[in-house]
Amino acid sequence: MALITATGVSKDYRTEEVTVQALRGLDFEIGTASFVSFVGPSGSGKTTLLNLIGCLDKPTAGRLTVAGTDVALLGRKESAAFRGKHLGFIFQDFNMIPVLTVYENIEYPLIMVQNIEHREREERISRMLAAVGMSDQGGKYPQQISGGQKQRVAIARALVTNPALVLADEPTANLDSQTAYVVIGLMKKMRDELGTTFIFSTHDTKIVGEAEVLFRLEDGRITDRDAKGGTAHA
Repeated sequence: MALITATGVSKDYRTEEVTVQALRGLDFEIGTASFVSFVGPSGSGKTTLLNLIGCLDKPTAGRLTVAGTDVALLGRKESAAFRGKHLGFIFQDFNMIPVLTVYENIEYPLIMVQNIEHREREERISRMLAAVGMSDQGGKYPQQISGGQKQRVAIARALVTNPALVLADEPTANLDSQTAYVVIGLMKKMRDELGTTFIFSTHDTKIVGEAEVLFRLEDGRITDRDAKGGTAHA
């Protein structure tokens, strides 16, 4: 079953003088429980595409459905609610709130986005901390843990809302090679256990090697697709 379907998706950025075609007529599908990477040089459209899938921007043309919803039809408040219900995000710079503990950082979307009651929050956070190997680190602050641990927390925060889809923009860019492999393995483990689809925008050959479906972007177009048993096609 397709979790994401793109049909003729294009994205233009216009000024008075020029129009930049960031994405040009993309057609693809991505299934549930997929581990997918979009790769390409800077300016190829990777981040723009993640922004569209993540309801942070809208296509100029074409149709993009995520979890059965045409995201272009959503208003600002509807987009925010949709992200809170269906999507998780992982960033290369971790995006942890420095004045909150590890526990509180993971808790934040449950309070601000989903309004989950206290007991269920505790259960979810404890479960996520255990899943990412951080059960004994909940009381620490971001400056007290390593980069690899911060990205583990980011994974827990992305998954604590039980999303169908996690979007990860260069999630290993600030990690050393050994830590990056550990983090990639953790994300794949969570995919296997939870059935969550992970979509990466990356230059990292380690993620490229682990992706089950690989889309290559160049000048806003999909130029190649490589599937190693994954559920996606273009």
